[in-house]
Amino acid sequence: MARETTASLPTGVSRRTLLAAAGVGLSSSLAGCSSVFAAEDDQVNIAGSSTVFPVTEAIGSAFSEENPTVNVSISKTGTGGGFGNFFCAGRTDVNNASREIADAEIDQCGDNDITPLEFTVATDALTVVVNPEADWIDCLTVEELREIWRADGAERWSDINEDWPDEELELYGAATTSGTFDYFNEAVLGEDVNHKSDYYATERDRTIVQGVQGSEYAMGYFGFSYYSENPDSIKAVSIDDGNGCVEPSTETAMSGEYTPLSRPLFIYVAKESLADSAVRDFARFYMEQAATDLVSDVGYVPITEDQRDENLERLEERIAEVDG
Repeated sequence: MARETTASLPTGVSRRTLLAAAGVGLSSSLAGCSSVFAAEDDQVNIAGSSTVFPVTEAIGSAFSEENPTVNVSISKTGTGGGFGNFFCAGRTDVNNASREIADAEIDQCGDNDITPLEFTVATDALTVVVNPEADWIDCLTVEELREIWRADGAERWSDINEDWPDEELELYGAATTSGTFDYFNEAVLGEDVNHKSDYYATERDRTIVQGVQGSEYAMGYFGFSYYSENPDSIKAVSIDDGNGCVEPSTETAMSGEYTPLSRPLFIYVAKESLADSAVRDFARFYMEQAATDLVSDVGYVPITEDQRDENLERLEERIAEVDG
């Protein structure tokens, strides 16, 4: 069920004042869009998760085709970076998120008079990948995956299985500002185990793809969409949570078989931004399209029609509140 997060909203600097003062270079923007976040009519500013980015990019492109006068600007900052540096700071209207908003982020939003509205928009199968030449591995247990990625864990492939190469593990993964990092920690490592620090950490999932493509002894993890773009040059590893090896796919994520690495994906909309017609129109369009093949085409599971209708109902209620 979609969750609305509200916070105490003390009087402070207005959202539009913050937007007018804000400017940041985009790591990606849709064709014809502005290259910086800025306050203007017919502008929708988005930052956050690189995992959710392909969904928002696809839906944003479709929205721009139907609404050519509206600029939709998107930046990959990681879920936490998006909340902390942009959304809760009043600099963006929407935050892509591969995890739920944290209590500290709710407090930061409240300090800046921002009410985050949460909407589930897809399901992802977080995917562990290796080089296609790594013919010794097709499946990992959750325990083996934990041993590879925990602090002070395995350093060489042979530390996991003595029949595997006596070669150093070359690891690529999400940066600490990423919701994918947070989710992987929770699902695989658990509360009492720290993630390795000696790995290549990045918000750019295609950098992980390139790293794994370039080394026979590499491993990485990211959202399923980035694997689905490169199925011939990287290999997905099946995961065994005690019930046998299951391949990551939209089908196994939808059925619930792919555990523990299937997860919901979100966008957060600032309630105050719904005063702008461009933002409310974009939010409505997003909710409608999140139940279509636009989501499955980029490698994720769309929401159900019931979820879509619930999202739209809640959105219209909040728009009515903004309109007074």
